Amino acid sequence: MDSLPEEVQELIEQMDEAAEDEDEEAIKELTQKLLATGVDMPPIILNKLARCVMDGEDEITQGWTKVALQVGMNPFKTLIEGLAEGMNRIGKKYEKGEAFVPQLLIASGSMYAGMDILAPYLKNDEECTEKPPAVIIGTVEGDIHDIGKNLVKTLLSANGFNCVDLGNDVESQKFVEAAKENRATAISMSTLMTTTMAEMPKVLKLLEEEGIRSKVKVMVGGAPIKADYAKEIGADVSPVDAASAANWLKEAVAGFSSESERWD
Repeated sequence: MDSLPEEVQELIEQMDEAAEDEDEEAIKELTQKLLATGVDMPPIILNKLARCVMDGEDEITQGWTKVALQVGMNPFKTLIEGLAEGMNRIGKKYEKGEAFVPQLLIASGSMYAGMDILAPYLKNDEECTEKPPAVIIGTVEGDIHDIGKNLVKTLLSANGFNCVDLGNDVESQKFVEAAKENRATAISMSTLMTTTMAEMPKVLKLLEEEGIRSKVKVMVGGAPIKADYAKEIGADVSPVDAASAANWLKEAVAGFSSESERWD
């Protein structure tokens, strides 16, 4: 950013302030002023989005996401090379011990704040081939814990997955319905309590009954869940931690058939 003309840097600073104040009119006006300078906007926008996600700046992230849409940027490019890139950067810092769980969670909040703005455009752009694979994620029915689930969601997002978060205390049928609605690549279920472990095989059974078990990878996790249990109920894996979940799914998806081959 330091190499940009002083006029452009000043407009960028003003844009940050307008975004933080959620001043829609100022954001539109400043976008036009930036375009009038002739500066190449997409690299600036993508860099700003990545930085804002890393810094956990929700309002500013949303503001620059709106700028991306106003200048006509591809929404999936904005997601992958802007918002998700910010998560990728903070994820690498986490792996090196340079960032910690609270920072990851704060950054993921900013990324999803931007995704809220993009969501209607992502759904409408069916022609785009850059659509990130969808993962349905939630804590099973009867369990309200979500810290572990949120961390898995954060690291999956950092690795380019579109996490559809159902929250906690999720009924079995909702996992299946969400998988069909989003043409999912995977389902990730978690629980912290032994008393709710039995909800997981219910989801696997429903997937079989609906004839879509082969269309999705299924991950199960949480303190009481072990690899033997995952195998017993027909899940694909029970990763030992959130980082392992992200790494496993990246490798699994690499050898998986495409969304259209599985769902059409």
